[in-house]
Amino acid sequence: MLRMLPLKLGRVYRCVKLLAVVGLLVILLMNTHSLLASFQKNELTDRRFINLNKCPACFGTSWCRKFMNGQVSFEAWGRLRFLDVFNVKNVYFAQYGEPREGTRRVVLKRLGSNQELADIDQKICKRATGRSRCDLIQGVYKTEFARLNGEVRLLTPEVVEGWSDLVHCPSQRLLDRVVRRYAETKDSGSFLLKNLKDTEKMQLLMTLAFNPEPLVLQSFPSDEGWPFAKYLGACGRVVAVNYVGEELWSFYNAPWEKRVDLARQLMDIAEQLTNNDFDFALYLLDVSFDNFAVGPRDGKVIVVDAENVLVADKRLIKQNRPENYDVWYESRFEECDKEACLSFSKEALCSRVTVDHNYYAVCQNLLSRYATWRGTTGGLLHDPPAHVTRDGQLEALLDECTNPRRRYGRFQAAKELRDYLTQLSTSSASLATAR
Repeated sequence: MLRMLPLKLGRVYRCVKLLAVVGLLVILLMNTHSLLASFQKNELTDRRFINLNKCPACFGTSWCRKFMNGQVSFEAWGRLRFLDVFNVKNVYFAQYGEPREGTRRVVLKRLGSNQELADIDQKICKRATGRSRCDLIQGVYKTEFARLNGEVRLLTPEVVEGWSDLVHCPSQRLLDRVVRRYAETKDSGSFLLKNLKDTEKMQLLMTLAFNPEPLVLQSFPSDEGWPFAKYLGACGRVVAVNYVGEELWSFYNAPWEKRVDLARQLMDIAEQLTNNDFDFALYLLDVSFDNFAVGPRDGKVIVVDAENVLVADKRLIKQNRPENYDVWYESRFEECDKEACLSFSKEALCSRVTVDHNYYAVCQNLLSRYATWRGTTGGLLHDPPAHVTRDGQLEALLDECTNPRRRYGRFQAAKELRDYLTQLSTSSASLATAR
C-alpha cells in the first residue's frame, strides 16, 4: 500500500495539470472573439482604462497626447486582460513611437495593485465626505489636496510631513526641489507652488501621499547621474518610465565575473545614495532583486522601484542638531525567515548624519549568504571560485557588512568590500583580455 501511494499521487498531479491545461484552452476558445478584439484595439487610448476620467485625482497628464494619439501601445501579451490576474503590481511593457526617433520600449505602471488603487478612491472620499464612496472628482476638491490652492507660495514641511517615505522628515530644501522639478507641468523650474495650476497642485500632492515614486525619479533624475530609471510622463493613473533591462534576478546564475561587477555596482549605489555632494541621503527601505534592473548594452545597474525611498536632508540635521545627531548609526541585524526583510528606524534615519542602512540593505538582501529570494539562499555572490573561497576575504567582508561583530564594523567592511570587488573585477577583466 505504501509503495502505491507515490504512484497514485503522481497520477493525481498529472491529472490536475492536464485539467488545468484543458481549462485554459476552454477559456481561450470561449473568449476567442474578445481575444481578437484585444489585439486589434489599443486600450491605452481609452480614457477610462487609464483612469484619465479620475483626474485631478490622478498622477498627471503630461503624456496624455501621446496616449490618445496611439503612440503608446501594449506589447503582445500585455493586451490580454485575462492575464492581469497574474500581474498584481500592474506593471506593463509597452512600445512608444516618435516619428523622428522610431520605436522604443517603455514600462507603464499604475503605481499600485487594483485594491490599492481602489483604496485611494475610498481614502479621498473619506477625507472629503466621511464616507467610503462619493463623486471622486467633486470629492478631491474638498480634501487637503485642494486647500493649498490660491496664493500659497511654498509647499512646506509641516503640511506634508509623514505622508509617505519620501517626506517622512522633509526639509524645505527637499520640497523646493520636488516642486521645481515637477514634470507634470509646463512651467517647471520654479519652486513657488503658486506657479502651478490648481489641478497640477492636487496631482502633485496626491502623488506625494499615495505613491511618491514619480517624484523621486523627477527630483533625482538619471540624467544627472542618479541610479534611477528615467521618468517619462503620465496620463491619468498610468505613468511611463524608461525600460532599463532585465531584472537583477535574471543574473543570479550569470558567470562569476558578471556577478562580481553587478555586486560592485550595487555597493557603489549604496555609497552614492548615502554620501553625495547634495547632502541628501536617500535610504532604500525596500531592497530586493525585483527592484533593480541591468542595462543590456552598458551593463549598468539601475533602481527601478523607488516607491519606498526615505530622503533625509543632512544639512538640516547638522543645523538642528537633534540628540546624538553626530553619533554614527548602525542598523541592527535581525535574522528573518521571509524574503527581503530589513530592520530599520525611520526616526534614526531622519536624525543622524552618518548612517550605514544602505550598506546593510544591499549586503543582507542581495549579496551575502543571508539573502533569500524565490526559494534560494546564498545571494548574488554565491559559489565563488576556489581561489576566492581559499582567500576567505570575501566571505569575511560580507559577514561583517551584514552582521558586524565590531562596533562600526559595517562602515569599514562596506568600504573594503567595494575595494575588494573592484579588485576582483579588474583581475577578471585582465584575464579575459589575456585570453
